[in-house]
Amino acid sequence: MFREWTISLVLLSAFGVAAAAAADKQYGPGVSDTEIKIGQTMPYSGPLSVYGQIGHAQQAYFAKINSEGGINGRKINLISLDDGYMPPKALEQVRRLVERDNVLLIFNSAGTATNIVVREYLNSQKVPHLFVAGGDAAWGDYQHYPWTIGWGSSYQTEGKLYAEHILANRPNAKIAVLSLNDDYGRDYVKGFKDGLGERASTMIVREQTYDITDPTVDSQMVTLKASGADTFFAAVGGRQASQAYRKGYDIEWRPQTYISVPGASPEGILKPAGLHTAVGFITAYYGKSPEFRSIRSDPAMLDYFEWAKKWFPKGNAEDGIVTYGYQVAQVLEYVLRNCGDDLTRENIMRVATHMDHVALPMLYPGITATTSPTDYFALKQFQMFRFNGEEWLPFGPIVGR
Repeated sequence: MFREWTISLVLLSAFGVAAAAAADKQYGPGVSDTEIKIGQTMPYSGPLSVYGQIGHAQQAYFAKINSEGGINGRKINLISLDDGYMPPKALEQVRRLVERDNVLLIFNSAGTATNIVVREYLNSQKVPHLFVAGGDAAWGDYQHYPWTIGWGSSYQTEGKLYAEHILANRPNAKIAVLSLNDDYGRDYVKGFKDGLGERASTMIVREQTYDITDPTVDSQMVTLKASGADTFFAAVGGRQASQAYRKGYDIEWRPQTYISVPGASPEGILKPAGLHTAVGFITAYYGKSPEFRSIRSDPAMLDYFEWAKKWFPKGNAEDGIVTYGYQVAQVLEYVLRNCGDDLTRENIMRVATHMDHVALPMLYPGITATTSPTDYFALKQFQMFRFNGEEWLPFGPIVGR
């Protein structure tokens, strides 16, 4: 009798512990004891298809994580769909991910116009719209869109940095500007003009824009050269970035050129134009990349190359676009690990908006990530780089705050 009573107590105690453990687990849509389902859209086709490598790299990164047991025992199921950089298609695909595939969150989708169009829907559904690929100011509008958060720095902050460098080093510059005619380009140009301040109206001698569907930007480059500008700011990306650099070289226009980060990849953007066309170009970045030879032996970079060899053999590990995808996958891993067993949409946002000087493996040495409920851009610091025809070389101190 005593033995039966003891066994009953043990069983009741074990049941109580199990019940308590179960009670501690809080799950949102797409989450179980074995899986976390997330979604994204990427321009796997269309004019910005070069950035589809972001999604391919992230699928390979999570395949590695899953082979090691997943995150807190749960496998990551990343459903990555093509939007062709077409806003209507992006909205259709995101609605499918939320309503049919039942994902927990939308992660690192690439493209300004395609993310703008889905932002209203995702916020109305209270679905985390995490670490949008790009620095549009829209991703920091926590007051109106608290479920949308960017990654990296804002385009305006980056554009302002280039303007400040020009004021300090080329105070008499005559500047030409080429930008994509959407929120991406407009944000860069706003930051650039803000950085120039009251001198913007006199220093900028000509501006040209292009649409993502334009077959070339040749005419814009000819017009900009004719302005007599000796300094060029290019807020460009994709194939038109390659075209702009090539055309500038072919018409023998050699201004001091500053280019936005999305237009700076040697593998994806500069090589199609010819690496020699970009000699002397200046850009700024916050992450580690194989394009920076001085840090290729960094432990995090060695891990990256080992990952690429085993998990992404068909990809190009030398492409900074691939490295970016890998980098941001690590950010999501950080958030999910720190959520523990509270994998609700609300807790996802809480962790994502409470990063305090986090030194993630693929951030450039000395740069950390910090967010708050009123600051949705994690990175405010940059290292500046100059292209020598083969690689980007760092110069000067880390700038920003």
